Amino acid sequence: MSTSTGAEVQYDRKRLLIASCVALVATAMTFSIRGDILKALGIDFSLSHEQQGVISLLAFWGFTISILLVGPLCDSIGMGTLLRLAAIGHIVGVVLTILAPSYAVLLFATLIIGLANGTVEAVCNPLVATMYPDDKSSKLNLFHAFWPGGMIIGGLLTWVVNKAMTLPPDPLPGPATSLSWKIKMATIIVCAVAYLLLLSKQKFPVTERVASGVSNAEMFQAALVPGFLLMLFCMCLTAVTELGPDQWVGSVLTDTVGIQGILFLVYTAGLMFVLRLYASKFIHALSPLGMMVGSALLSCVGLFALSYSFTVGAAFLAATIFGLGKTFFWPTMLGIATERYPRTGALGLALMGAAGMIATSLAGPVMGRIYDKGVMAALPADVQQLVVVDGKVDATKVEALDETQKASVKAANQKGAAGTFRAVAVLPLVLVVIFGLMYAGMKAKGGYQALSIHDTGSGGGGGPGDEG
Repeated sequence: MSTSTGAEVQYDRKRLLIASCVALVATAMTFSIRGDILKALGIDFSLSHEQQGVISLLAFWGFTISILLVGPLCDSIGMGTLLRLAAIGHIVGVVLTILAPSYAVLLFATLIIGLANGTVEAVCNPLVATMYPDDKSSKLNLFHAFWPGGMIIGGLLTWVVNKAMTLPPDPLPGPATSLSWKIKMATIIVCAVAYLLLLSKQKFPVTERVASGVSNAEMFQAALVPGFLLMLFCMCLTAVTELGPDQWVGSVLTDTVGIQGILFLVYTAGLMFVLRLYASKFIHALSPLGMMVGSALLSCVGLFALSYSFTVGAAFLAATIFGLGKTFFWPTMLGIATERYPRTGALGLALMGAAGMIATSLAGPVMGRIYDKGVMAALPADVQQLVVVDGKVDATKVEALDETQKASVKAANQKGAAGTFRAVAVLPLVLVVIFGLMYAGMKAKGGYQALSIHDTGSGGGGGPGDEG
């Protein structure tokens, strides 16, 4: 058994890393499967696009609440206890979702899953950073490779279910649609049970911050310096750029291209998985900040291209560019934060994750609202009178239209859907400027450097000389 020692605690580093990766797979599956079943949930519970966005909002808010509460508790309660609670939360949340009799219960179940997801993020990031203190950015990218890995697994499972049940890309009202999304959600339980078993009888190290003797007061002080606050702002923009479109890509590309959009999500996730496995090569060649400049530029181009892609070929090319762009955002931002501000400890990583999720949670309903308004603006007035109920398009009424009217609804959906990507594309454009200035500033001072937790100067201690 491969063991390591941290603060005189013996633990199986390899097994804990595997368990963390499987936990992240379960977390990612909830995102990809939710993105695929939003339309089906909308039909089953008679929801508008904005209400569907609220489902995503609850998932993100659960994640945010959990990561803010759990992050600082990693030292007092213990990472092992918290990660086991996350597995239980995943199981309970999925079961409650499947059995939900109403929209309110569905939202509550989504919140529970979000809490479990946030706990995984809050525990596993400092766990990986603690187990690999000399290689944080690379190992965090390796760990986060299993985010797209989970997206791939979830996406392929939804595709298999649809094929097995011979369901169309655009779901129709009926018992088959209702059963299909419940089967898809149930697959998450298998993964949750797997990482719960991997954690059985395992010991965990204390965090790097505690092992190094950095006090709680010093940890909070280090999180208040201007450089770290700028990192939080950038995390908001990168998270919305990466995760906002992911929650809508299945629904949006179904409308714009007319195929099962989850396959594009699987494709871009595949790119992310492979590239993150080799992230260390990019980090050494470009530096973390250099990677962020390139990522932001590609993301901007990819999102704008997606908003004008109405054929499979064009959407495939645009999704490739966007997938390349968003690959390194989340783990590299965490790596930069913990390398430049290591004294922030688990709190700093929790704040980074929370900032990203808060921003993304707000983006869900906003994107849904843009979607709805775009559809209404493009829908002919006579067709609106036939299909719009309580401010939203009723799928059952669309089925009663003639072919010409259905075509006008499809065209309106295309315009409304495209607007969601176009709106988000502005954010990575802002990031190009910010990261570009940071990269140039650090290069002028000798280049990017990871700091030791024992440093009390610029990024390490968060004092007056902060240059982060």
